[in-house]
Amino acid sequence: MDGSGYALSMTSSQPQNRPPGTSDGPGAASASGALGTHSGPGTRGTHDGRGAAGPTQAVDVDAVQRRTVWVLIVGQVLGGIGIGSTVSIGAVMAANISGSDALSGMATTLSTLGAAASAIPLARLAQRMGRRRALTTGALLAASGSVVAILAATLSSFPLLLLAFAFLGVGTAVNLQARFAATDLASPQHRGRDLSLVVWFTTIGAVLGPNLIGPGEVIASTLQMPSLTGSFLIAVVAQLAAASVYLVALRPDPYLVSKSKQEKNADEAEPGAIRGRGPLVFAIGSIAISHAVMVSVMSMTPVHLINHGVTLTIIGLTISLHIAGMFALSPLFGWLSDKVGRVTIILLGQGLFAVSLPIVALGEDDPVLVTVGLVFLGLGWSAATVAGSALVADLVTGAARARIQGRTDLVMNLAGAAGGASAGVALVLIGYAGLAWAAGVLVLVVVVGSFVTRSRNRVTTEAR
Repeated sequence: MDGSGYALSMTSSQPQNRPPGTSDGPGAASASGALGTHSGPGTRGTHDGRGAAGPTQAVDVDAVQRRTVWVLIVGQVLGGIGIGSTVSIGAVMAANISGSDALSGMATTLSTLGAAASAIPLARLAQRMGRRRALTTGALLAASGSVVAILAATLSSFPLLLLAFAFLGVGTAVNLQARFAATDLASPQHRGRDLSLVVWFTTIGAVLGPNLIGPGEVIASTLQMPSLTGSFLIAVVAQLAAASVYLVALRPDPYLVSKSKQEKNADEAEPGAIRGRGPLVFAIGSIAISHAVMVSVMSMTPVHLINHGVTLTIIGLTISLHIAGMFALSPLFGWLSDKVGRVTIILLGQGLFAVSLPIVALGEDDPVLVTVGLVFLGLGWSAATVAGSALVADLVTGAARARIQGRTDLVMNLAGAAGGASAGVALVLIGYAGLAWAAGVLVLVVVVGSFVTRSRNRVTTEAR
């Protein structure tokens, strides 16, 4: 039985582990109040997604949250290996099979479209049956994408390769949903911290993944597989391992426990509410635009470096350092967003982009400068995505939360797909430096949007 069989019962015991000055408010995964069994009327099990209610058991929300975060961390490490081992080689494989650098961006485009297409179905699955089944299903679909990629390389089929990247994109959707899963039971004052911790541990897998290109080639050669496919075989193993972790260990299910808690809380009995549509639009828009900036420049970097005679090993290192920038400081950005405000850290992300893009553009012929620029690119993405995601979680309550989170990931990935699709054409027409300068225009859009939003809307105390 997963978390669906658990119910919460609140007693009047003294609050525990309550930070000074805090109180249980709407949306809070409160640490206050003892959680104990109750055999009297009013205790009920949550729905398990199969039409039956599970047995009533006591749930310590704090303990479930701690366990959830660690399970998500392990899944993120494994999923990061699966994504990292393929993302840096995808554009090169697409260029090789299609015979055109202009089509190399299609690898990222289809991957992000796959993530976009699966975001809402996975969110709906989470609403009906919990995070455990949604994350497990997504990881299995991502593993199947790596299998199809190997088949596409064997047959030299570009259409089949595009299908493979669409399925691989589901792995990205899983990683994105996992960050929101970390907020299901988190208290409002710790949402940014818990979300960013899960994001941070993606660093291990995502940085390790691109450096597995060399070992992957050894595996491919040993097994007499086509060139560049060894990384995809590694990704199959990593995603299957991630699926196993989610399936076995994500019990009780955090979303279903949170849903049960909301049913017990009169303030959360509503189907869900949005606290300020203007700030929510800005939050989702800043996440999406920041993702488009990152994807457009990052996806063309391997192709640009290959054309300058850089080895696959150096390219793998470059992408690894970029991914380290994306995730390594996410706990710091999460903590800062809790302390100084979500919008402030989103703007910090745009400032980091403003450092990155000129370095990339002016240093396009120097692999070292390109690498430095990509590190700052990753840092900018991290600050904007962590703070923006926490702002979305702040502004949406109840059952609406999973739905809006799914839409956030949909918009984010559609923006990434547009960035990846246009980046390949831009590389051919205006070059790598021109692509970087063009991405800078998007940064200005977010900065202007922040001032417009602040002038028209007073963001809630939690969101500021």
